[in-house]
Amino acid sequence: MGRAVTVATCALNQWALDFEGNLERIFRSIDIAKGRGARYRLGPELEICGYGCSDHYYESDTLLHSFQVLAKLLESPATRDIICDVGMPILHRNVRYNCRVIFLNKKILLIRPKISLANAGNYRELRWFTPWNKARHVEEYFLPRIIQEVTGQETVPFGDAVLATKDTCLGAEICEELWAPNSPHIEMGLDGVEIFTNSSGSHHVLRKAHSRVDLVNSATAKNGGIYILANQKGCDGDRLYYDGCAMISMNGETVAQGSQFSLDDVEVLVATLDLEDVRSYRAEISSRNLAASKVNPYPRVKVNFALSCSDDVAVPTCMPIQWRHHSPEEEISLGPACWLWDYLRRSNQAGFLLPLSGGIDSSATACIVYSMCHQVCLAVKNGNADVLADARKIVSDETYVPEDPREFCRRIFTTCYMASENSSQDTCDRAKLLAEQIGSYHISLNIDAAVKAIVGIFSMVTGRTPRFSVYGGSSRENLALQNVQARIRMVVAYLFAQLTLWTRGVPGGLLVLGSANVDESLRGYLTKYDCSSADINPIGGISKTDLKNFIQYCIENFQLTALRSIMSAPPTAELEPLVDGQVAQTDEADMGMTYAELSIYGKLRKIAKAGPYSMFCKLINLWKEICTPREVASKVKHFFRMYSINRHKMTTLTPSYHAENYSPDDNRFDLRPFLYNTTWSWQFRCIDEQVSKLEKKEGVSLVEDVD
Repeated sequence: MGRAVTVATCALNQWALDFEGNLERIFRSIDIAKGRGARYRLGPELEICGYGCSDHYYESDTLLHSFQVLAKLLESPATRDIICDVGMPILHRNVRYNCRVIFLNKKILLIRPKISLANAGNYRELRWFTPWNKARHVEEYFLPRIIQEVTGQETVPFGDAVLATKDTCLGAEICEELWAPNSPHIEMGLDGVEIFTNSSGSHHVLRKAHSRVDLVNSATAKNGGIYILANQKGCDGDRLYYDGCAMISMNGETVAQGSQFSLDDVEVLVATLDLEDVRSYRAEISSRNLAASKVNPYPRVKVNFALSCSDDVAVPTCMPIQWRHHSPEEEISLGPACWLWDYLRRSNQAGFLLPLSGGIDSSATACIVYSMCHQVCLAVKNGNADVLADARKIVSDETYVPEDPREFCRRIFTTCYMASENSSQDTCDRAKLLAEQIGSYHISLNIDAAVKAIVGIFSMVTGRTPRFSVYGGSSRENLALQNVQARIRMVVAYLFAQLTLWTRGVPGGLLVLGSANVDESLRGYLTKYDCSSADINPIGGISKTDLKNFIQYCIENFQLTALRSIMSAPPTAELEPLVDGQVAQTDEADMGMTYAELSIYGKLRKIAKAGPYSMFCKLINLWKEICTPREVASKVKHFFRMYSINRHKMTTLTPSYHAENYSPDDNRFDLRPFLYNTTWSWQFRCIDEQVSKLEKKEGVSLVEDVD
């Protein structure tokens, strides 16, 4: 009797609309799975066209090309004798669905549409797809002619069904359905499904992997069974990094773990498991068996195929393992680095340019690029031919082998310190020392001549010369003079990004990296179109607190001793005149709030969905030991004034790696107005009324205590 089943799941670095590349990666995953004895292969969500197609899903071309790729898969000998489960969009009765197409030996067994669509945060699936709302219902789907010619089938089952093989029963979930409170695996498990599959397009967020792993393990902890999860990996053309983590779980325990961050385009996880372990696990759960006796059965598609062999008593099976989670600092080091590598190689650019100020943010960005160089050298050392080919293409040298991260960094990474009369020697020295330690090609220059030229044009036209506030100027003059410096730096950065390699006799241009953190973006503490305006920003979704911890991680793991002085220096924009040669301007003083406070405001505003009044109510308890209600009210009002005044800056925010769920990214994630009534008159009046009530109540309490 067959009992040992061998199954495979994948993490594929697919690219939106790259049908040729996507097909090649799918074929590679099937070859690896078959080579390791698997009889079932699961791939990521919408893997044929790529998950991040967005409004391209509306186009008939996307549907056509997906079917063309499916035809190639169906007719290939590579897909014989293995059940293949692939993802693609399908139009059924003029309704577009996000589907799994499950096939075997040139025959489509089932098309299973997604039931619960992801429609929060970064996800907009309801914009392009419709959920399948007909539970346990199957209809006939009329195949297009290009598929009929391959399969000889006119129609195939389309709907909410499960597969019954000779030895077991499989049921599919698609990404969001695992996260839903009424996940299909509950009812499917009660109906005798033993193997659950989940094809995902799940992106990386700091500290999120724990939730995904816990959900997969808990899916079979109460009900028994085998759970197989596949996921997209890499940057498929947008702000998100899909972080792999393919996994296989049985009876509540992980038995196989894929990598969360790697430069491998194709990763296949294979496990052999004993079906009798599932059956014996379920046997003693009486509550489960009572519920199973009353369950509404699923339609079953019979498959004349087995996932096990008839004589498999001696076949070794996989044992439970302990999941190894990355620390948040490791996630920052690896996730954005992998995202940068995908963006660099897929944009056909020759490297990066970073305005390096000697502060924490730009230094953290530099360290992420250095980490990327480490990952590239490690991948090449481990025999990754794809990474080697990409590295050679980027540096325009067909014989090059990246072995030393510092040497590779010098080839593809230019750092630029842009001094003004307001810059200190300390920040200049810190930037230069860090550049030396990571190996970047470093440029130091002075922008004073350009700043004076711009201000000179203004003075010539108007007859007025603006002054900094320390020299008697108004706040408007002071801000304008700071902004000129910041915007000149953006212009200089792009000039050097386009021509630096030309001056060195090397072909290609450089991508400009931004380095504004998520907290500064939330507060609007940046100049519109300054050097935070760039092509991409690897730290735009990371908090200042996490970046400081990451800097400490780099000191310890990369031996970058230059970071010690950067860590100890107060954050400053260096846009106002020095006092006795020393920096007098600091970020937190300018902002009127600390970075720690900003992080709390951000989480309450976005994750807790708190307006000014709700935020005040939460903070009077959170900060009751350090602030009076009136002080809390003042802080909340100041934050919301600054947030709403500067919200317009988010419309031009550089595309950033999404790492925090309180990101203020207006373009895709945080959809809110950018023209506010910044007085917040009604909201602030509610806060003031509550403060008065609390103070009166406190006054009564104090009198009673005295009595």
